[in-house]
Amino acid sequence: MIEATVLIVDDEENIRQSLSGIFEDEGYDVITAGSGEEAIKILKNQNPDLVMLDVCLPGMDGIQSLTEIKKVRPDLPVIMISGHGNIELAVKATRMGAYDFLEKPPSLERVLLAVTRALEKQSLEMENKALRQNLIKRWNLVGNSQKMHHLREQIDLAAKSNSRVLILGESGSGKELVAHILHEKSTRMDKPFIEMNCAAIPQELIESELFGHEKGSFTGAFERKKGKFELADEGTLFLDEVGDMSLPTQSKVLRIIETQEFQRVGGSKNIKVDVRIIAATNKDLLEGVKKGSFREDLLFRLNVIPIQVPPLRERKDDVPELVKFFLDYFANEYGQKPKKVTPEGVGTLTAYDWPGNIRELRNIIERMVIMTPSNTITPRDMLIGGTTRSDYFALNTLRDARDSFEKDFIAKKLEENNWNISKTSEVLDIERSNLHRKIKAYEIKTP
Repeated sequence: MIEATVLIVDDEENIRQSLSGIFEDEGYDVITAGSGEEAIKILKNQNPDLVMLDVCLPGMDGIQSLTEIKKVRPDLPVIMISGHGNIELAVKATRMGAYDFLEKPPSLERVLLAVTRALEKQSLEMENKALRQNLIKRWNLVGNSQKMHHLREQIDLAAKSNSRVLILGESGSGKELVAHILHEKSTRMDKPFIEMNCAAIPQELIESELFGHEKGSFTGAFERKKGKFELADEGTLFLDEVGDMSLPTQSKVLRIIETQEFQRVGGSKNIKVDVRIIAATNKDLLEGVKKGSFREDLLFRLNVIPIQVPPLRERKDDVPELVKFFLDYFANEYGQKPKKVTPEGVGTLTAYDWPGNIRELRNIIERMVIMTPSNTITPRDMLIGGTTRSDYFALNTLRDARDSFEKDFIAKKLEENNWNISKTSEVLDIERSNLHRKIKAYEIKTP
């Protein structure tokens, strides 16, 4: 059993002794106080895990004491006990933060059950708090360049509102990270964060993904399914690569933004939601408006607060800090001792332009952590830019060199496009099926 300390606050000595005996027999440590004032003094110097608090106390009564306890230790579970229990008093105590309300004389089983449940609840809350802190650390912007300071200022200002945000930036620059931070810093942080990559979903399924569908609404719809908008109710919906959304879907998204209502595919019932939309794209949406591939009115709706994420080549001062961050991250991920990069190595990494941005740097650091036997990484261990690929001139035949280049070129384009097959095949100007065959033939490992 986990050791826990219980503070018993009661003006009757026999009650204090009786409860102390019960808790000590169960392995708890016990502290006692004869008044609310004494209990507050104890809390300022000691750290009990739970308080048993009598309602009828001399001087400051139990309800007043509860108020003061919550000022000192807001998360401390308090169980009220009273010889004159009534529903009105119990409700009042509960609203003020008491975990439970017991009538005197409380039974042994009732006391122990209440304490066990209160401590379990507190343990879960502490665990959730720790997980949230770890999550916040995970969604952390690394770098202290001027551009990063400006980006943090924009995020802090935008996060406080419920306005829609459009995150602009190159592939791999960290747009998804910015979206997560905006949510974590917002008033919706305890509500769902739902994300959807508009480029990764086939156009014929994107409406079902966004709005959900009713059973039997199309072939394969064997049951009702909630869409992203419904799942994100009261929270945040992150529409990544919004520039790849079809015009018909854009029209429906525009309507939802205006009304906060929609219907599932195959349904007739209007569903009302409260969703904050954060969108992101690496495309020039104004150019899309000119070409007719993106609705101007939707752009205006999404672009309430634009946030530009700078490419890594424009904040090279951050590269050394990013290198250290990823070295520590992957050392922890793979259970290794953190490796170090020589000053010359850091210079090499800083001099490179990083067309794949943070994603490219992250992948290269991961590769070095795994493939470098030494604890010190030098420029000779680095495979970046043109040197990341095979030495084609060392190959004997034109066919071998061509195959090697094609494999490296496809892998590079997949990496640049976040391993999205549809998008990469479009960039390479080949059919999706052809790209799938080449990935399989060249044994390219996808995430």
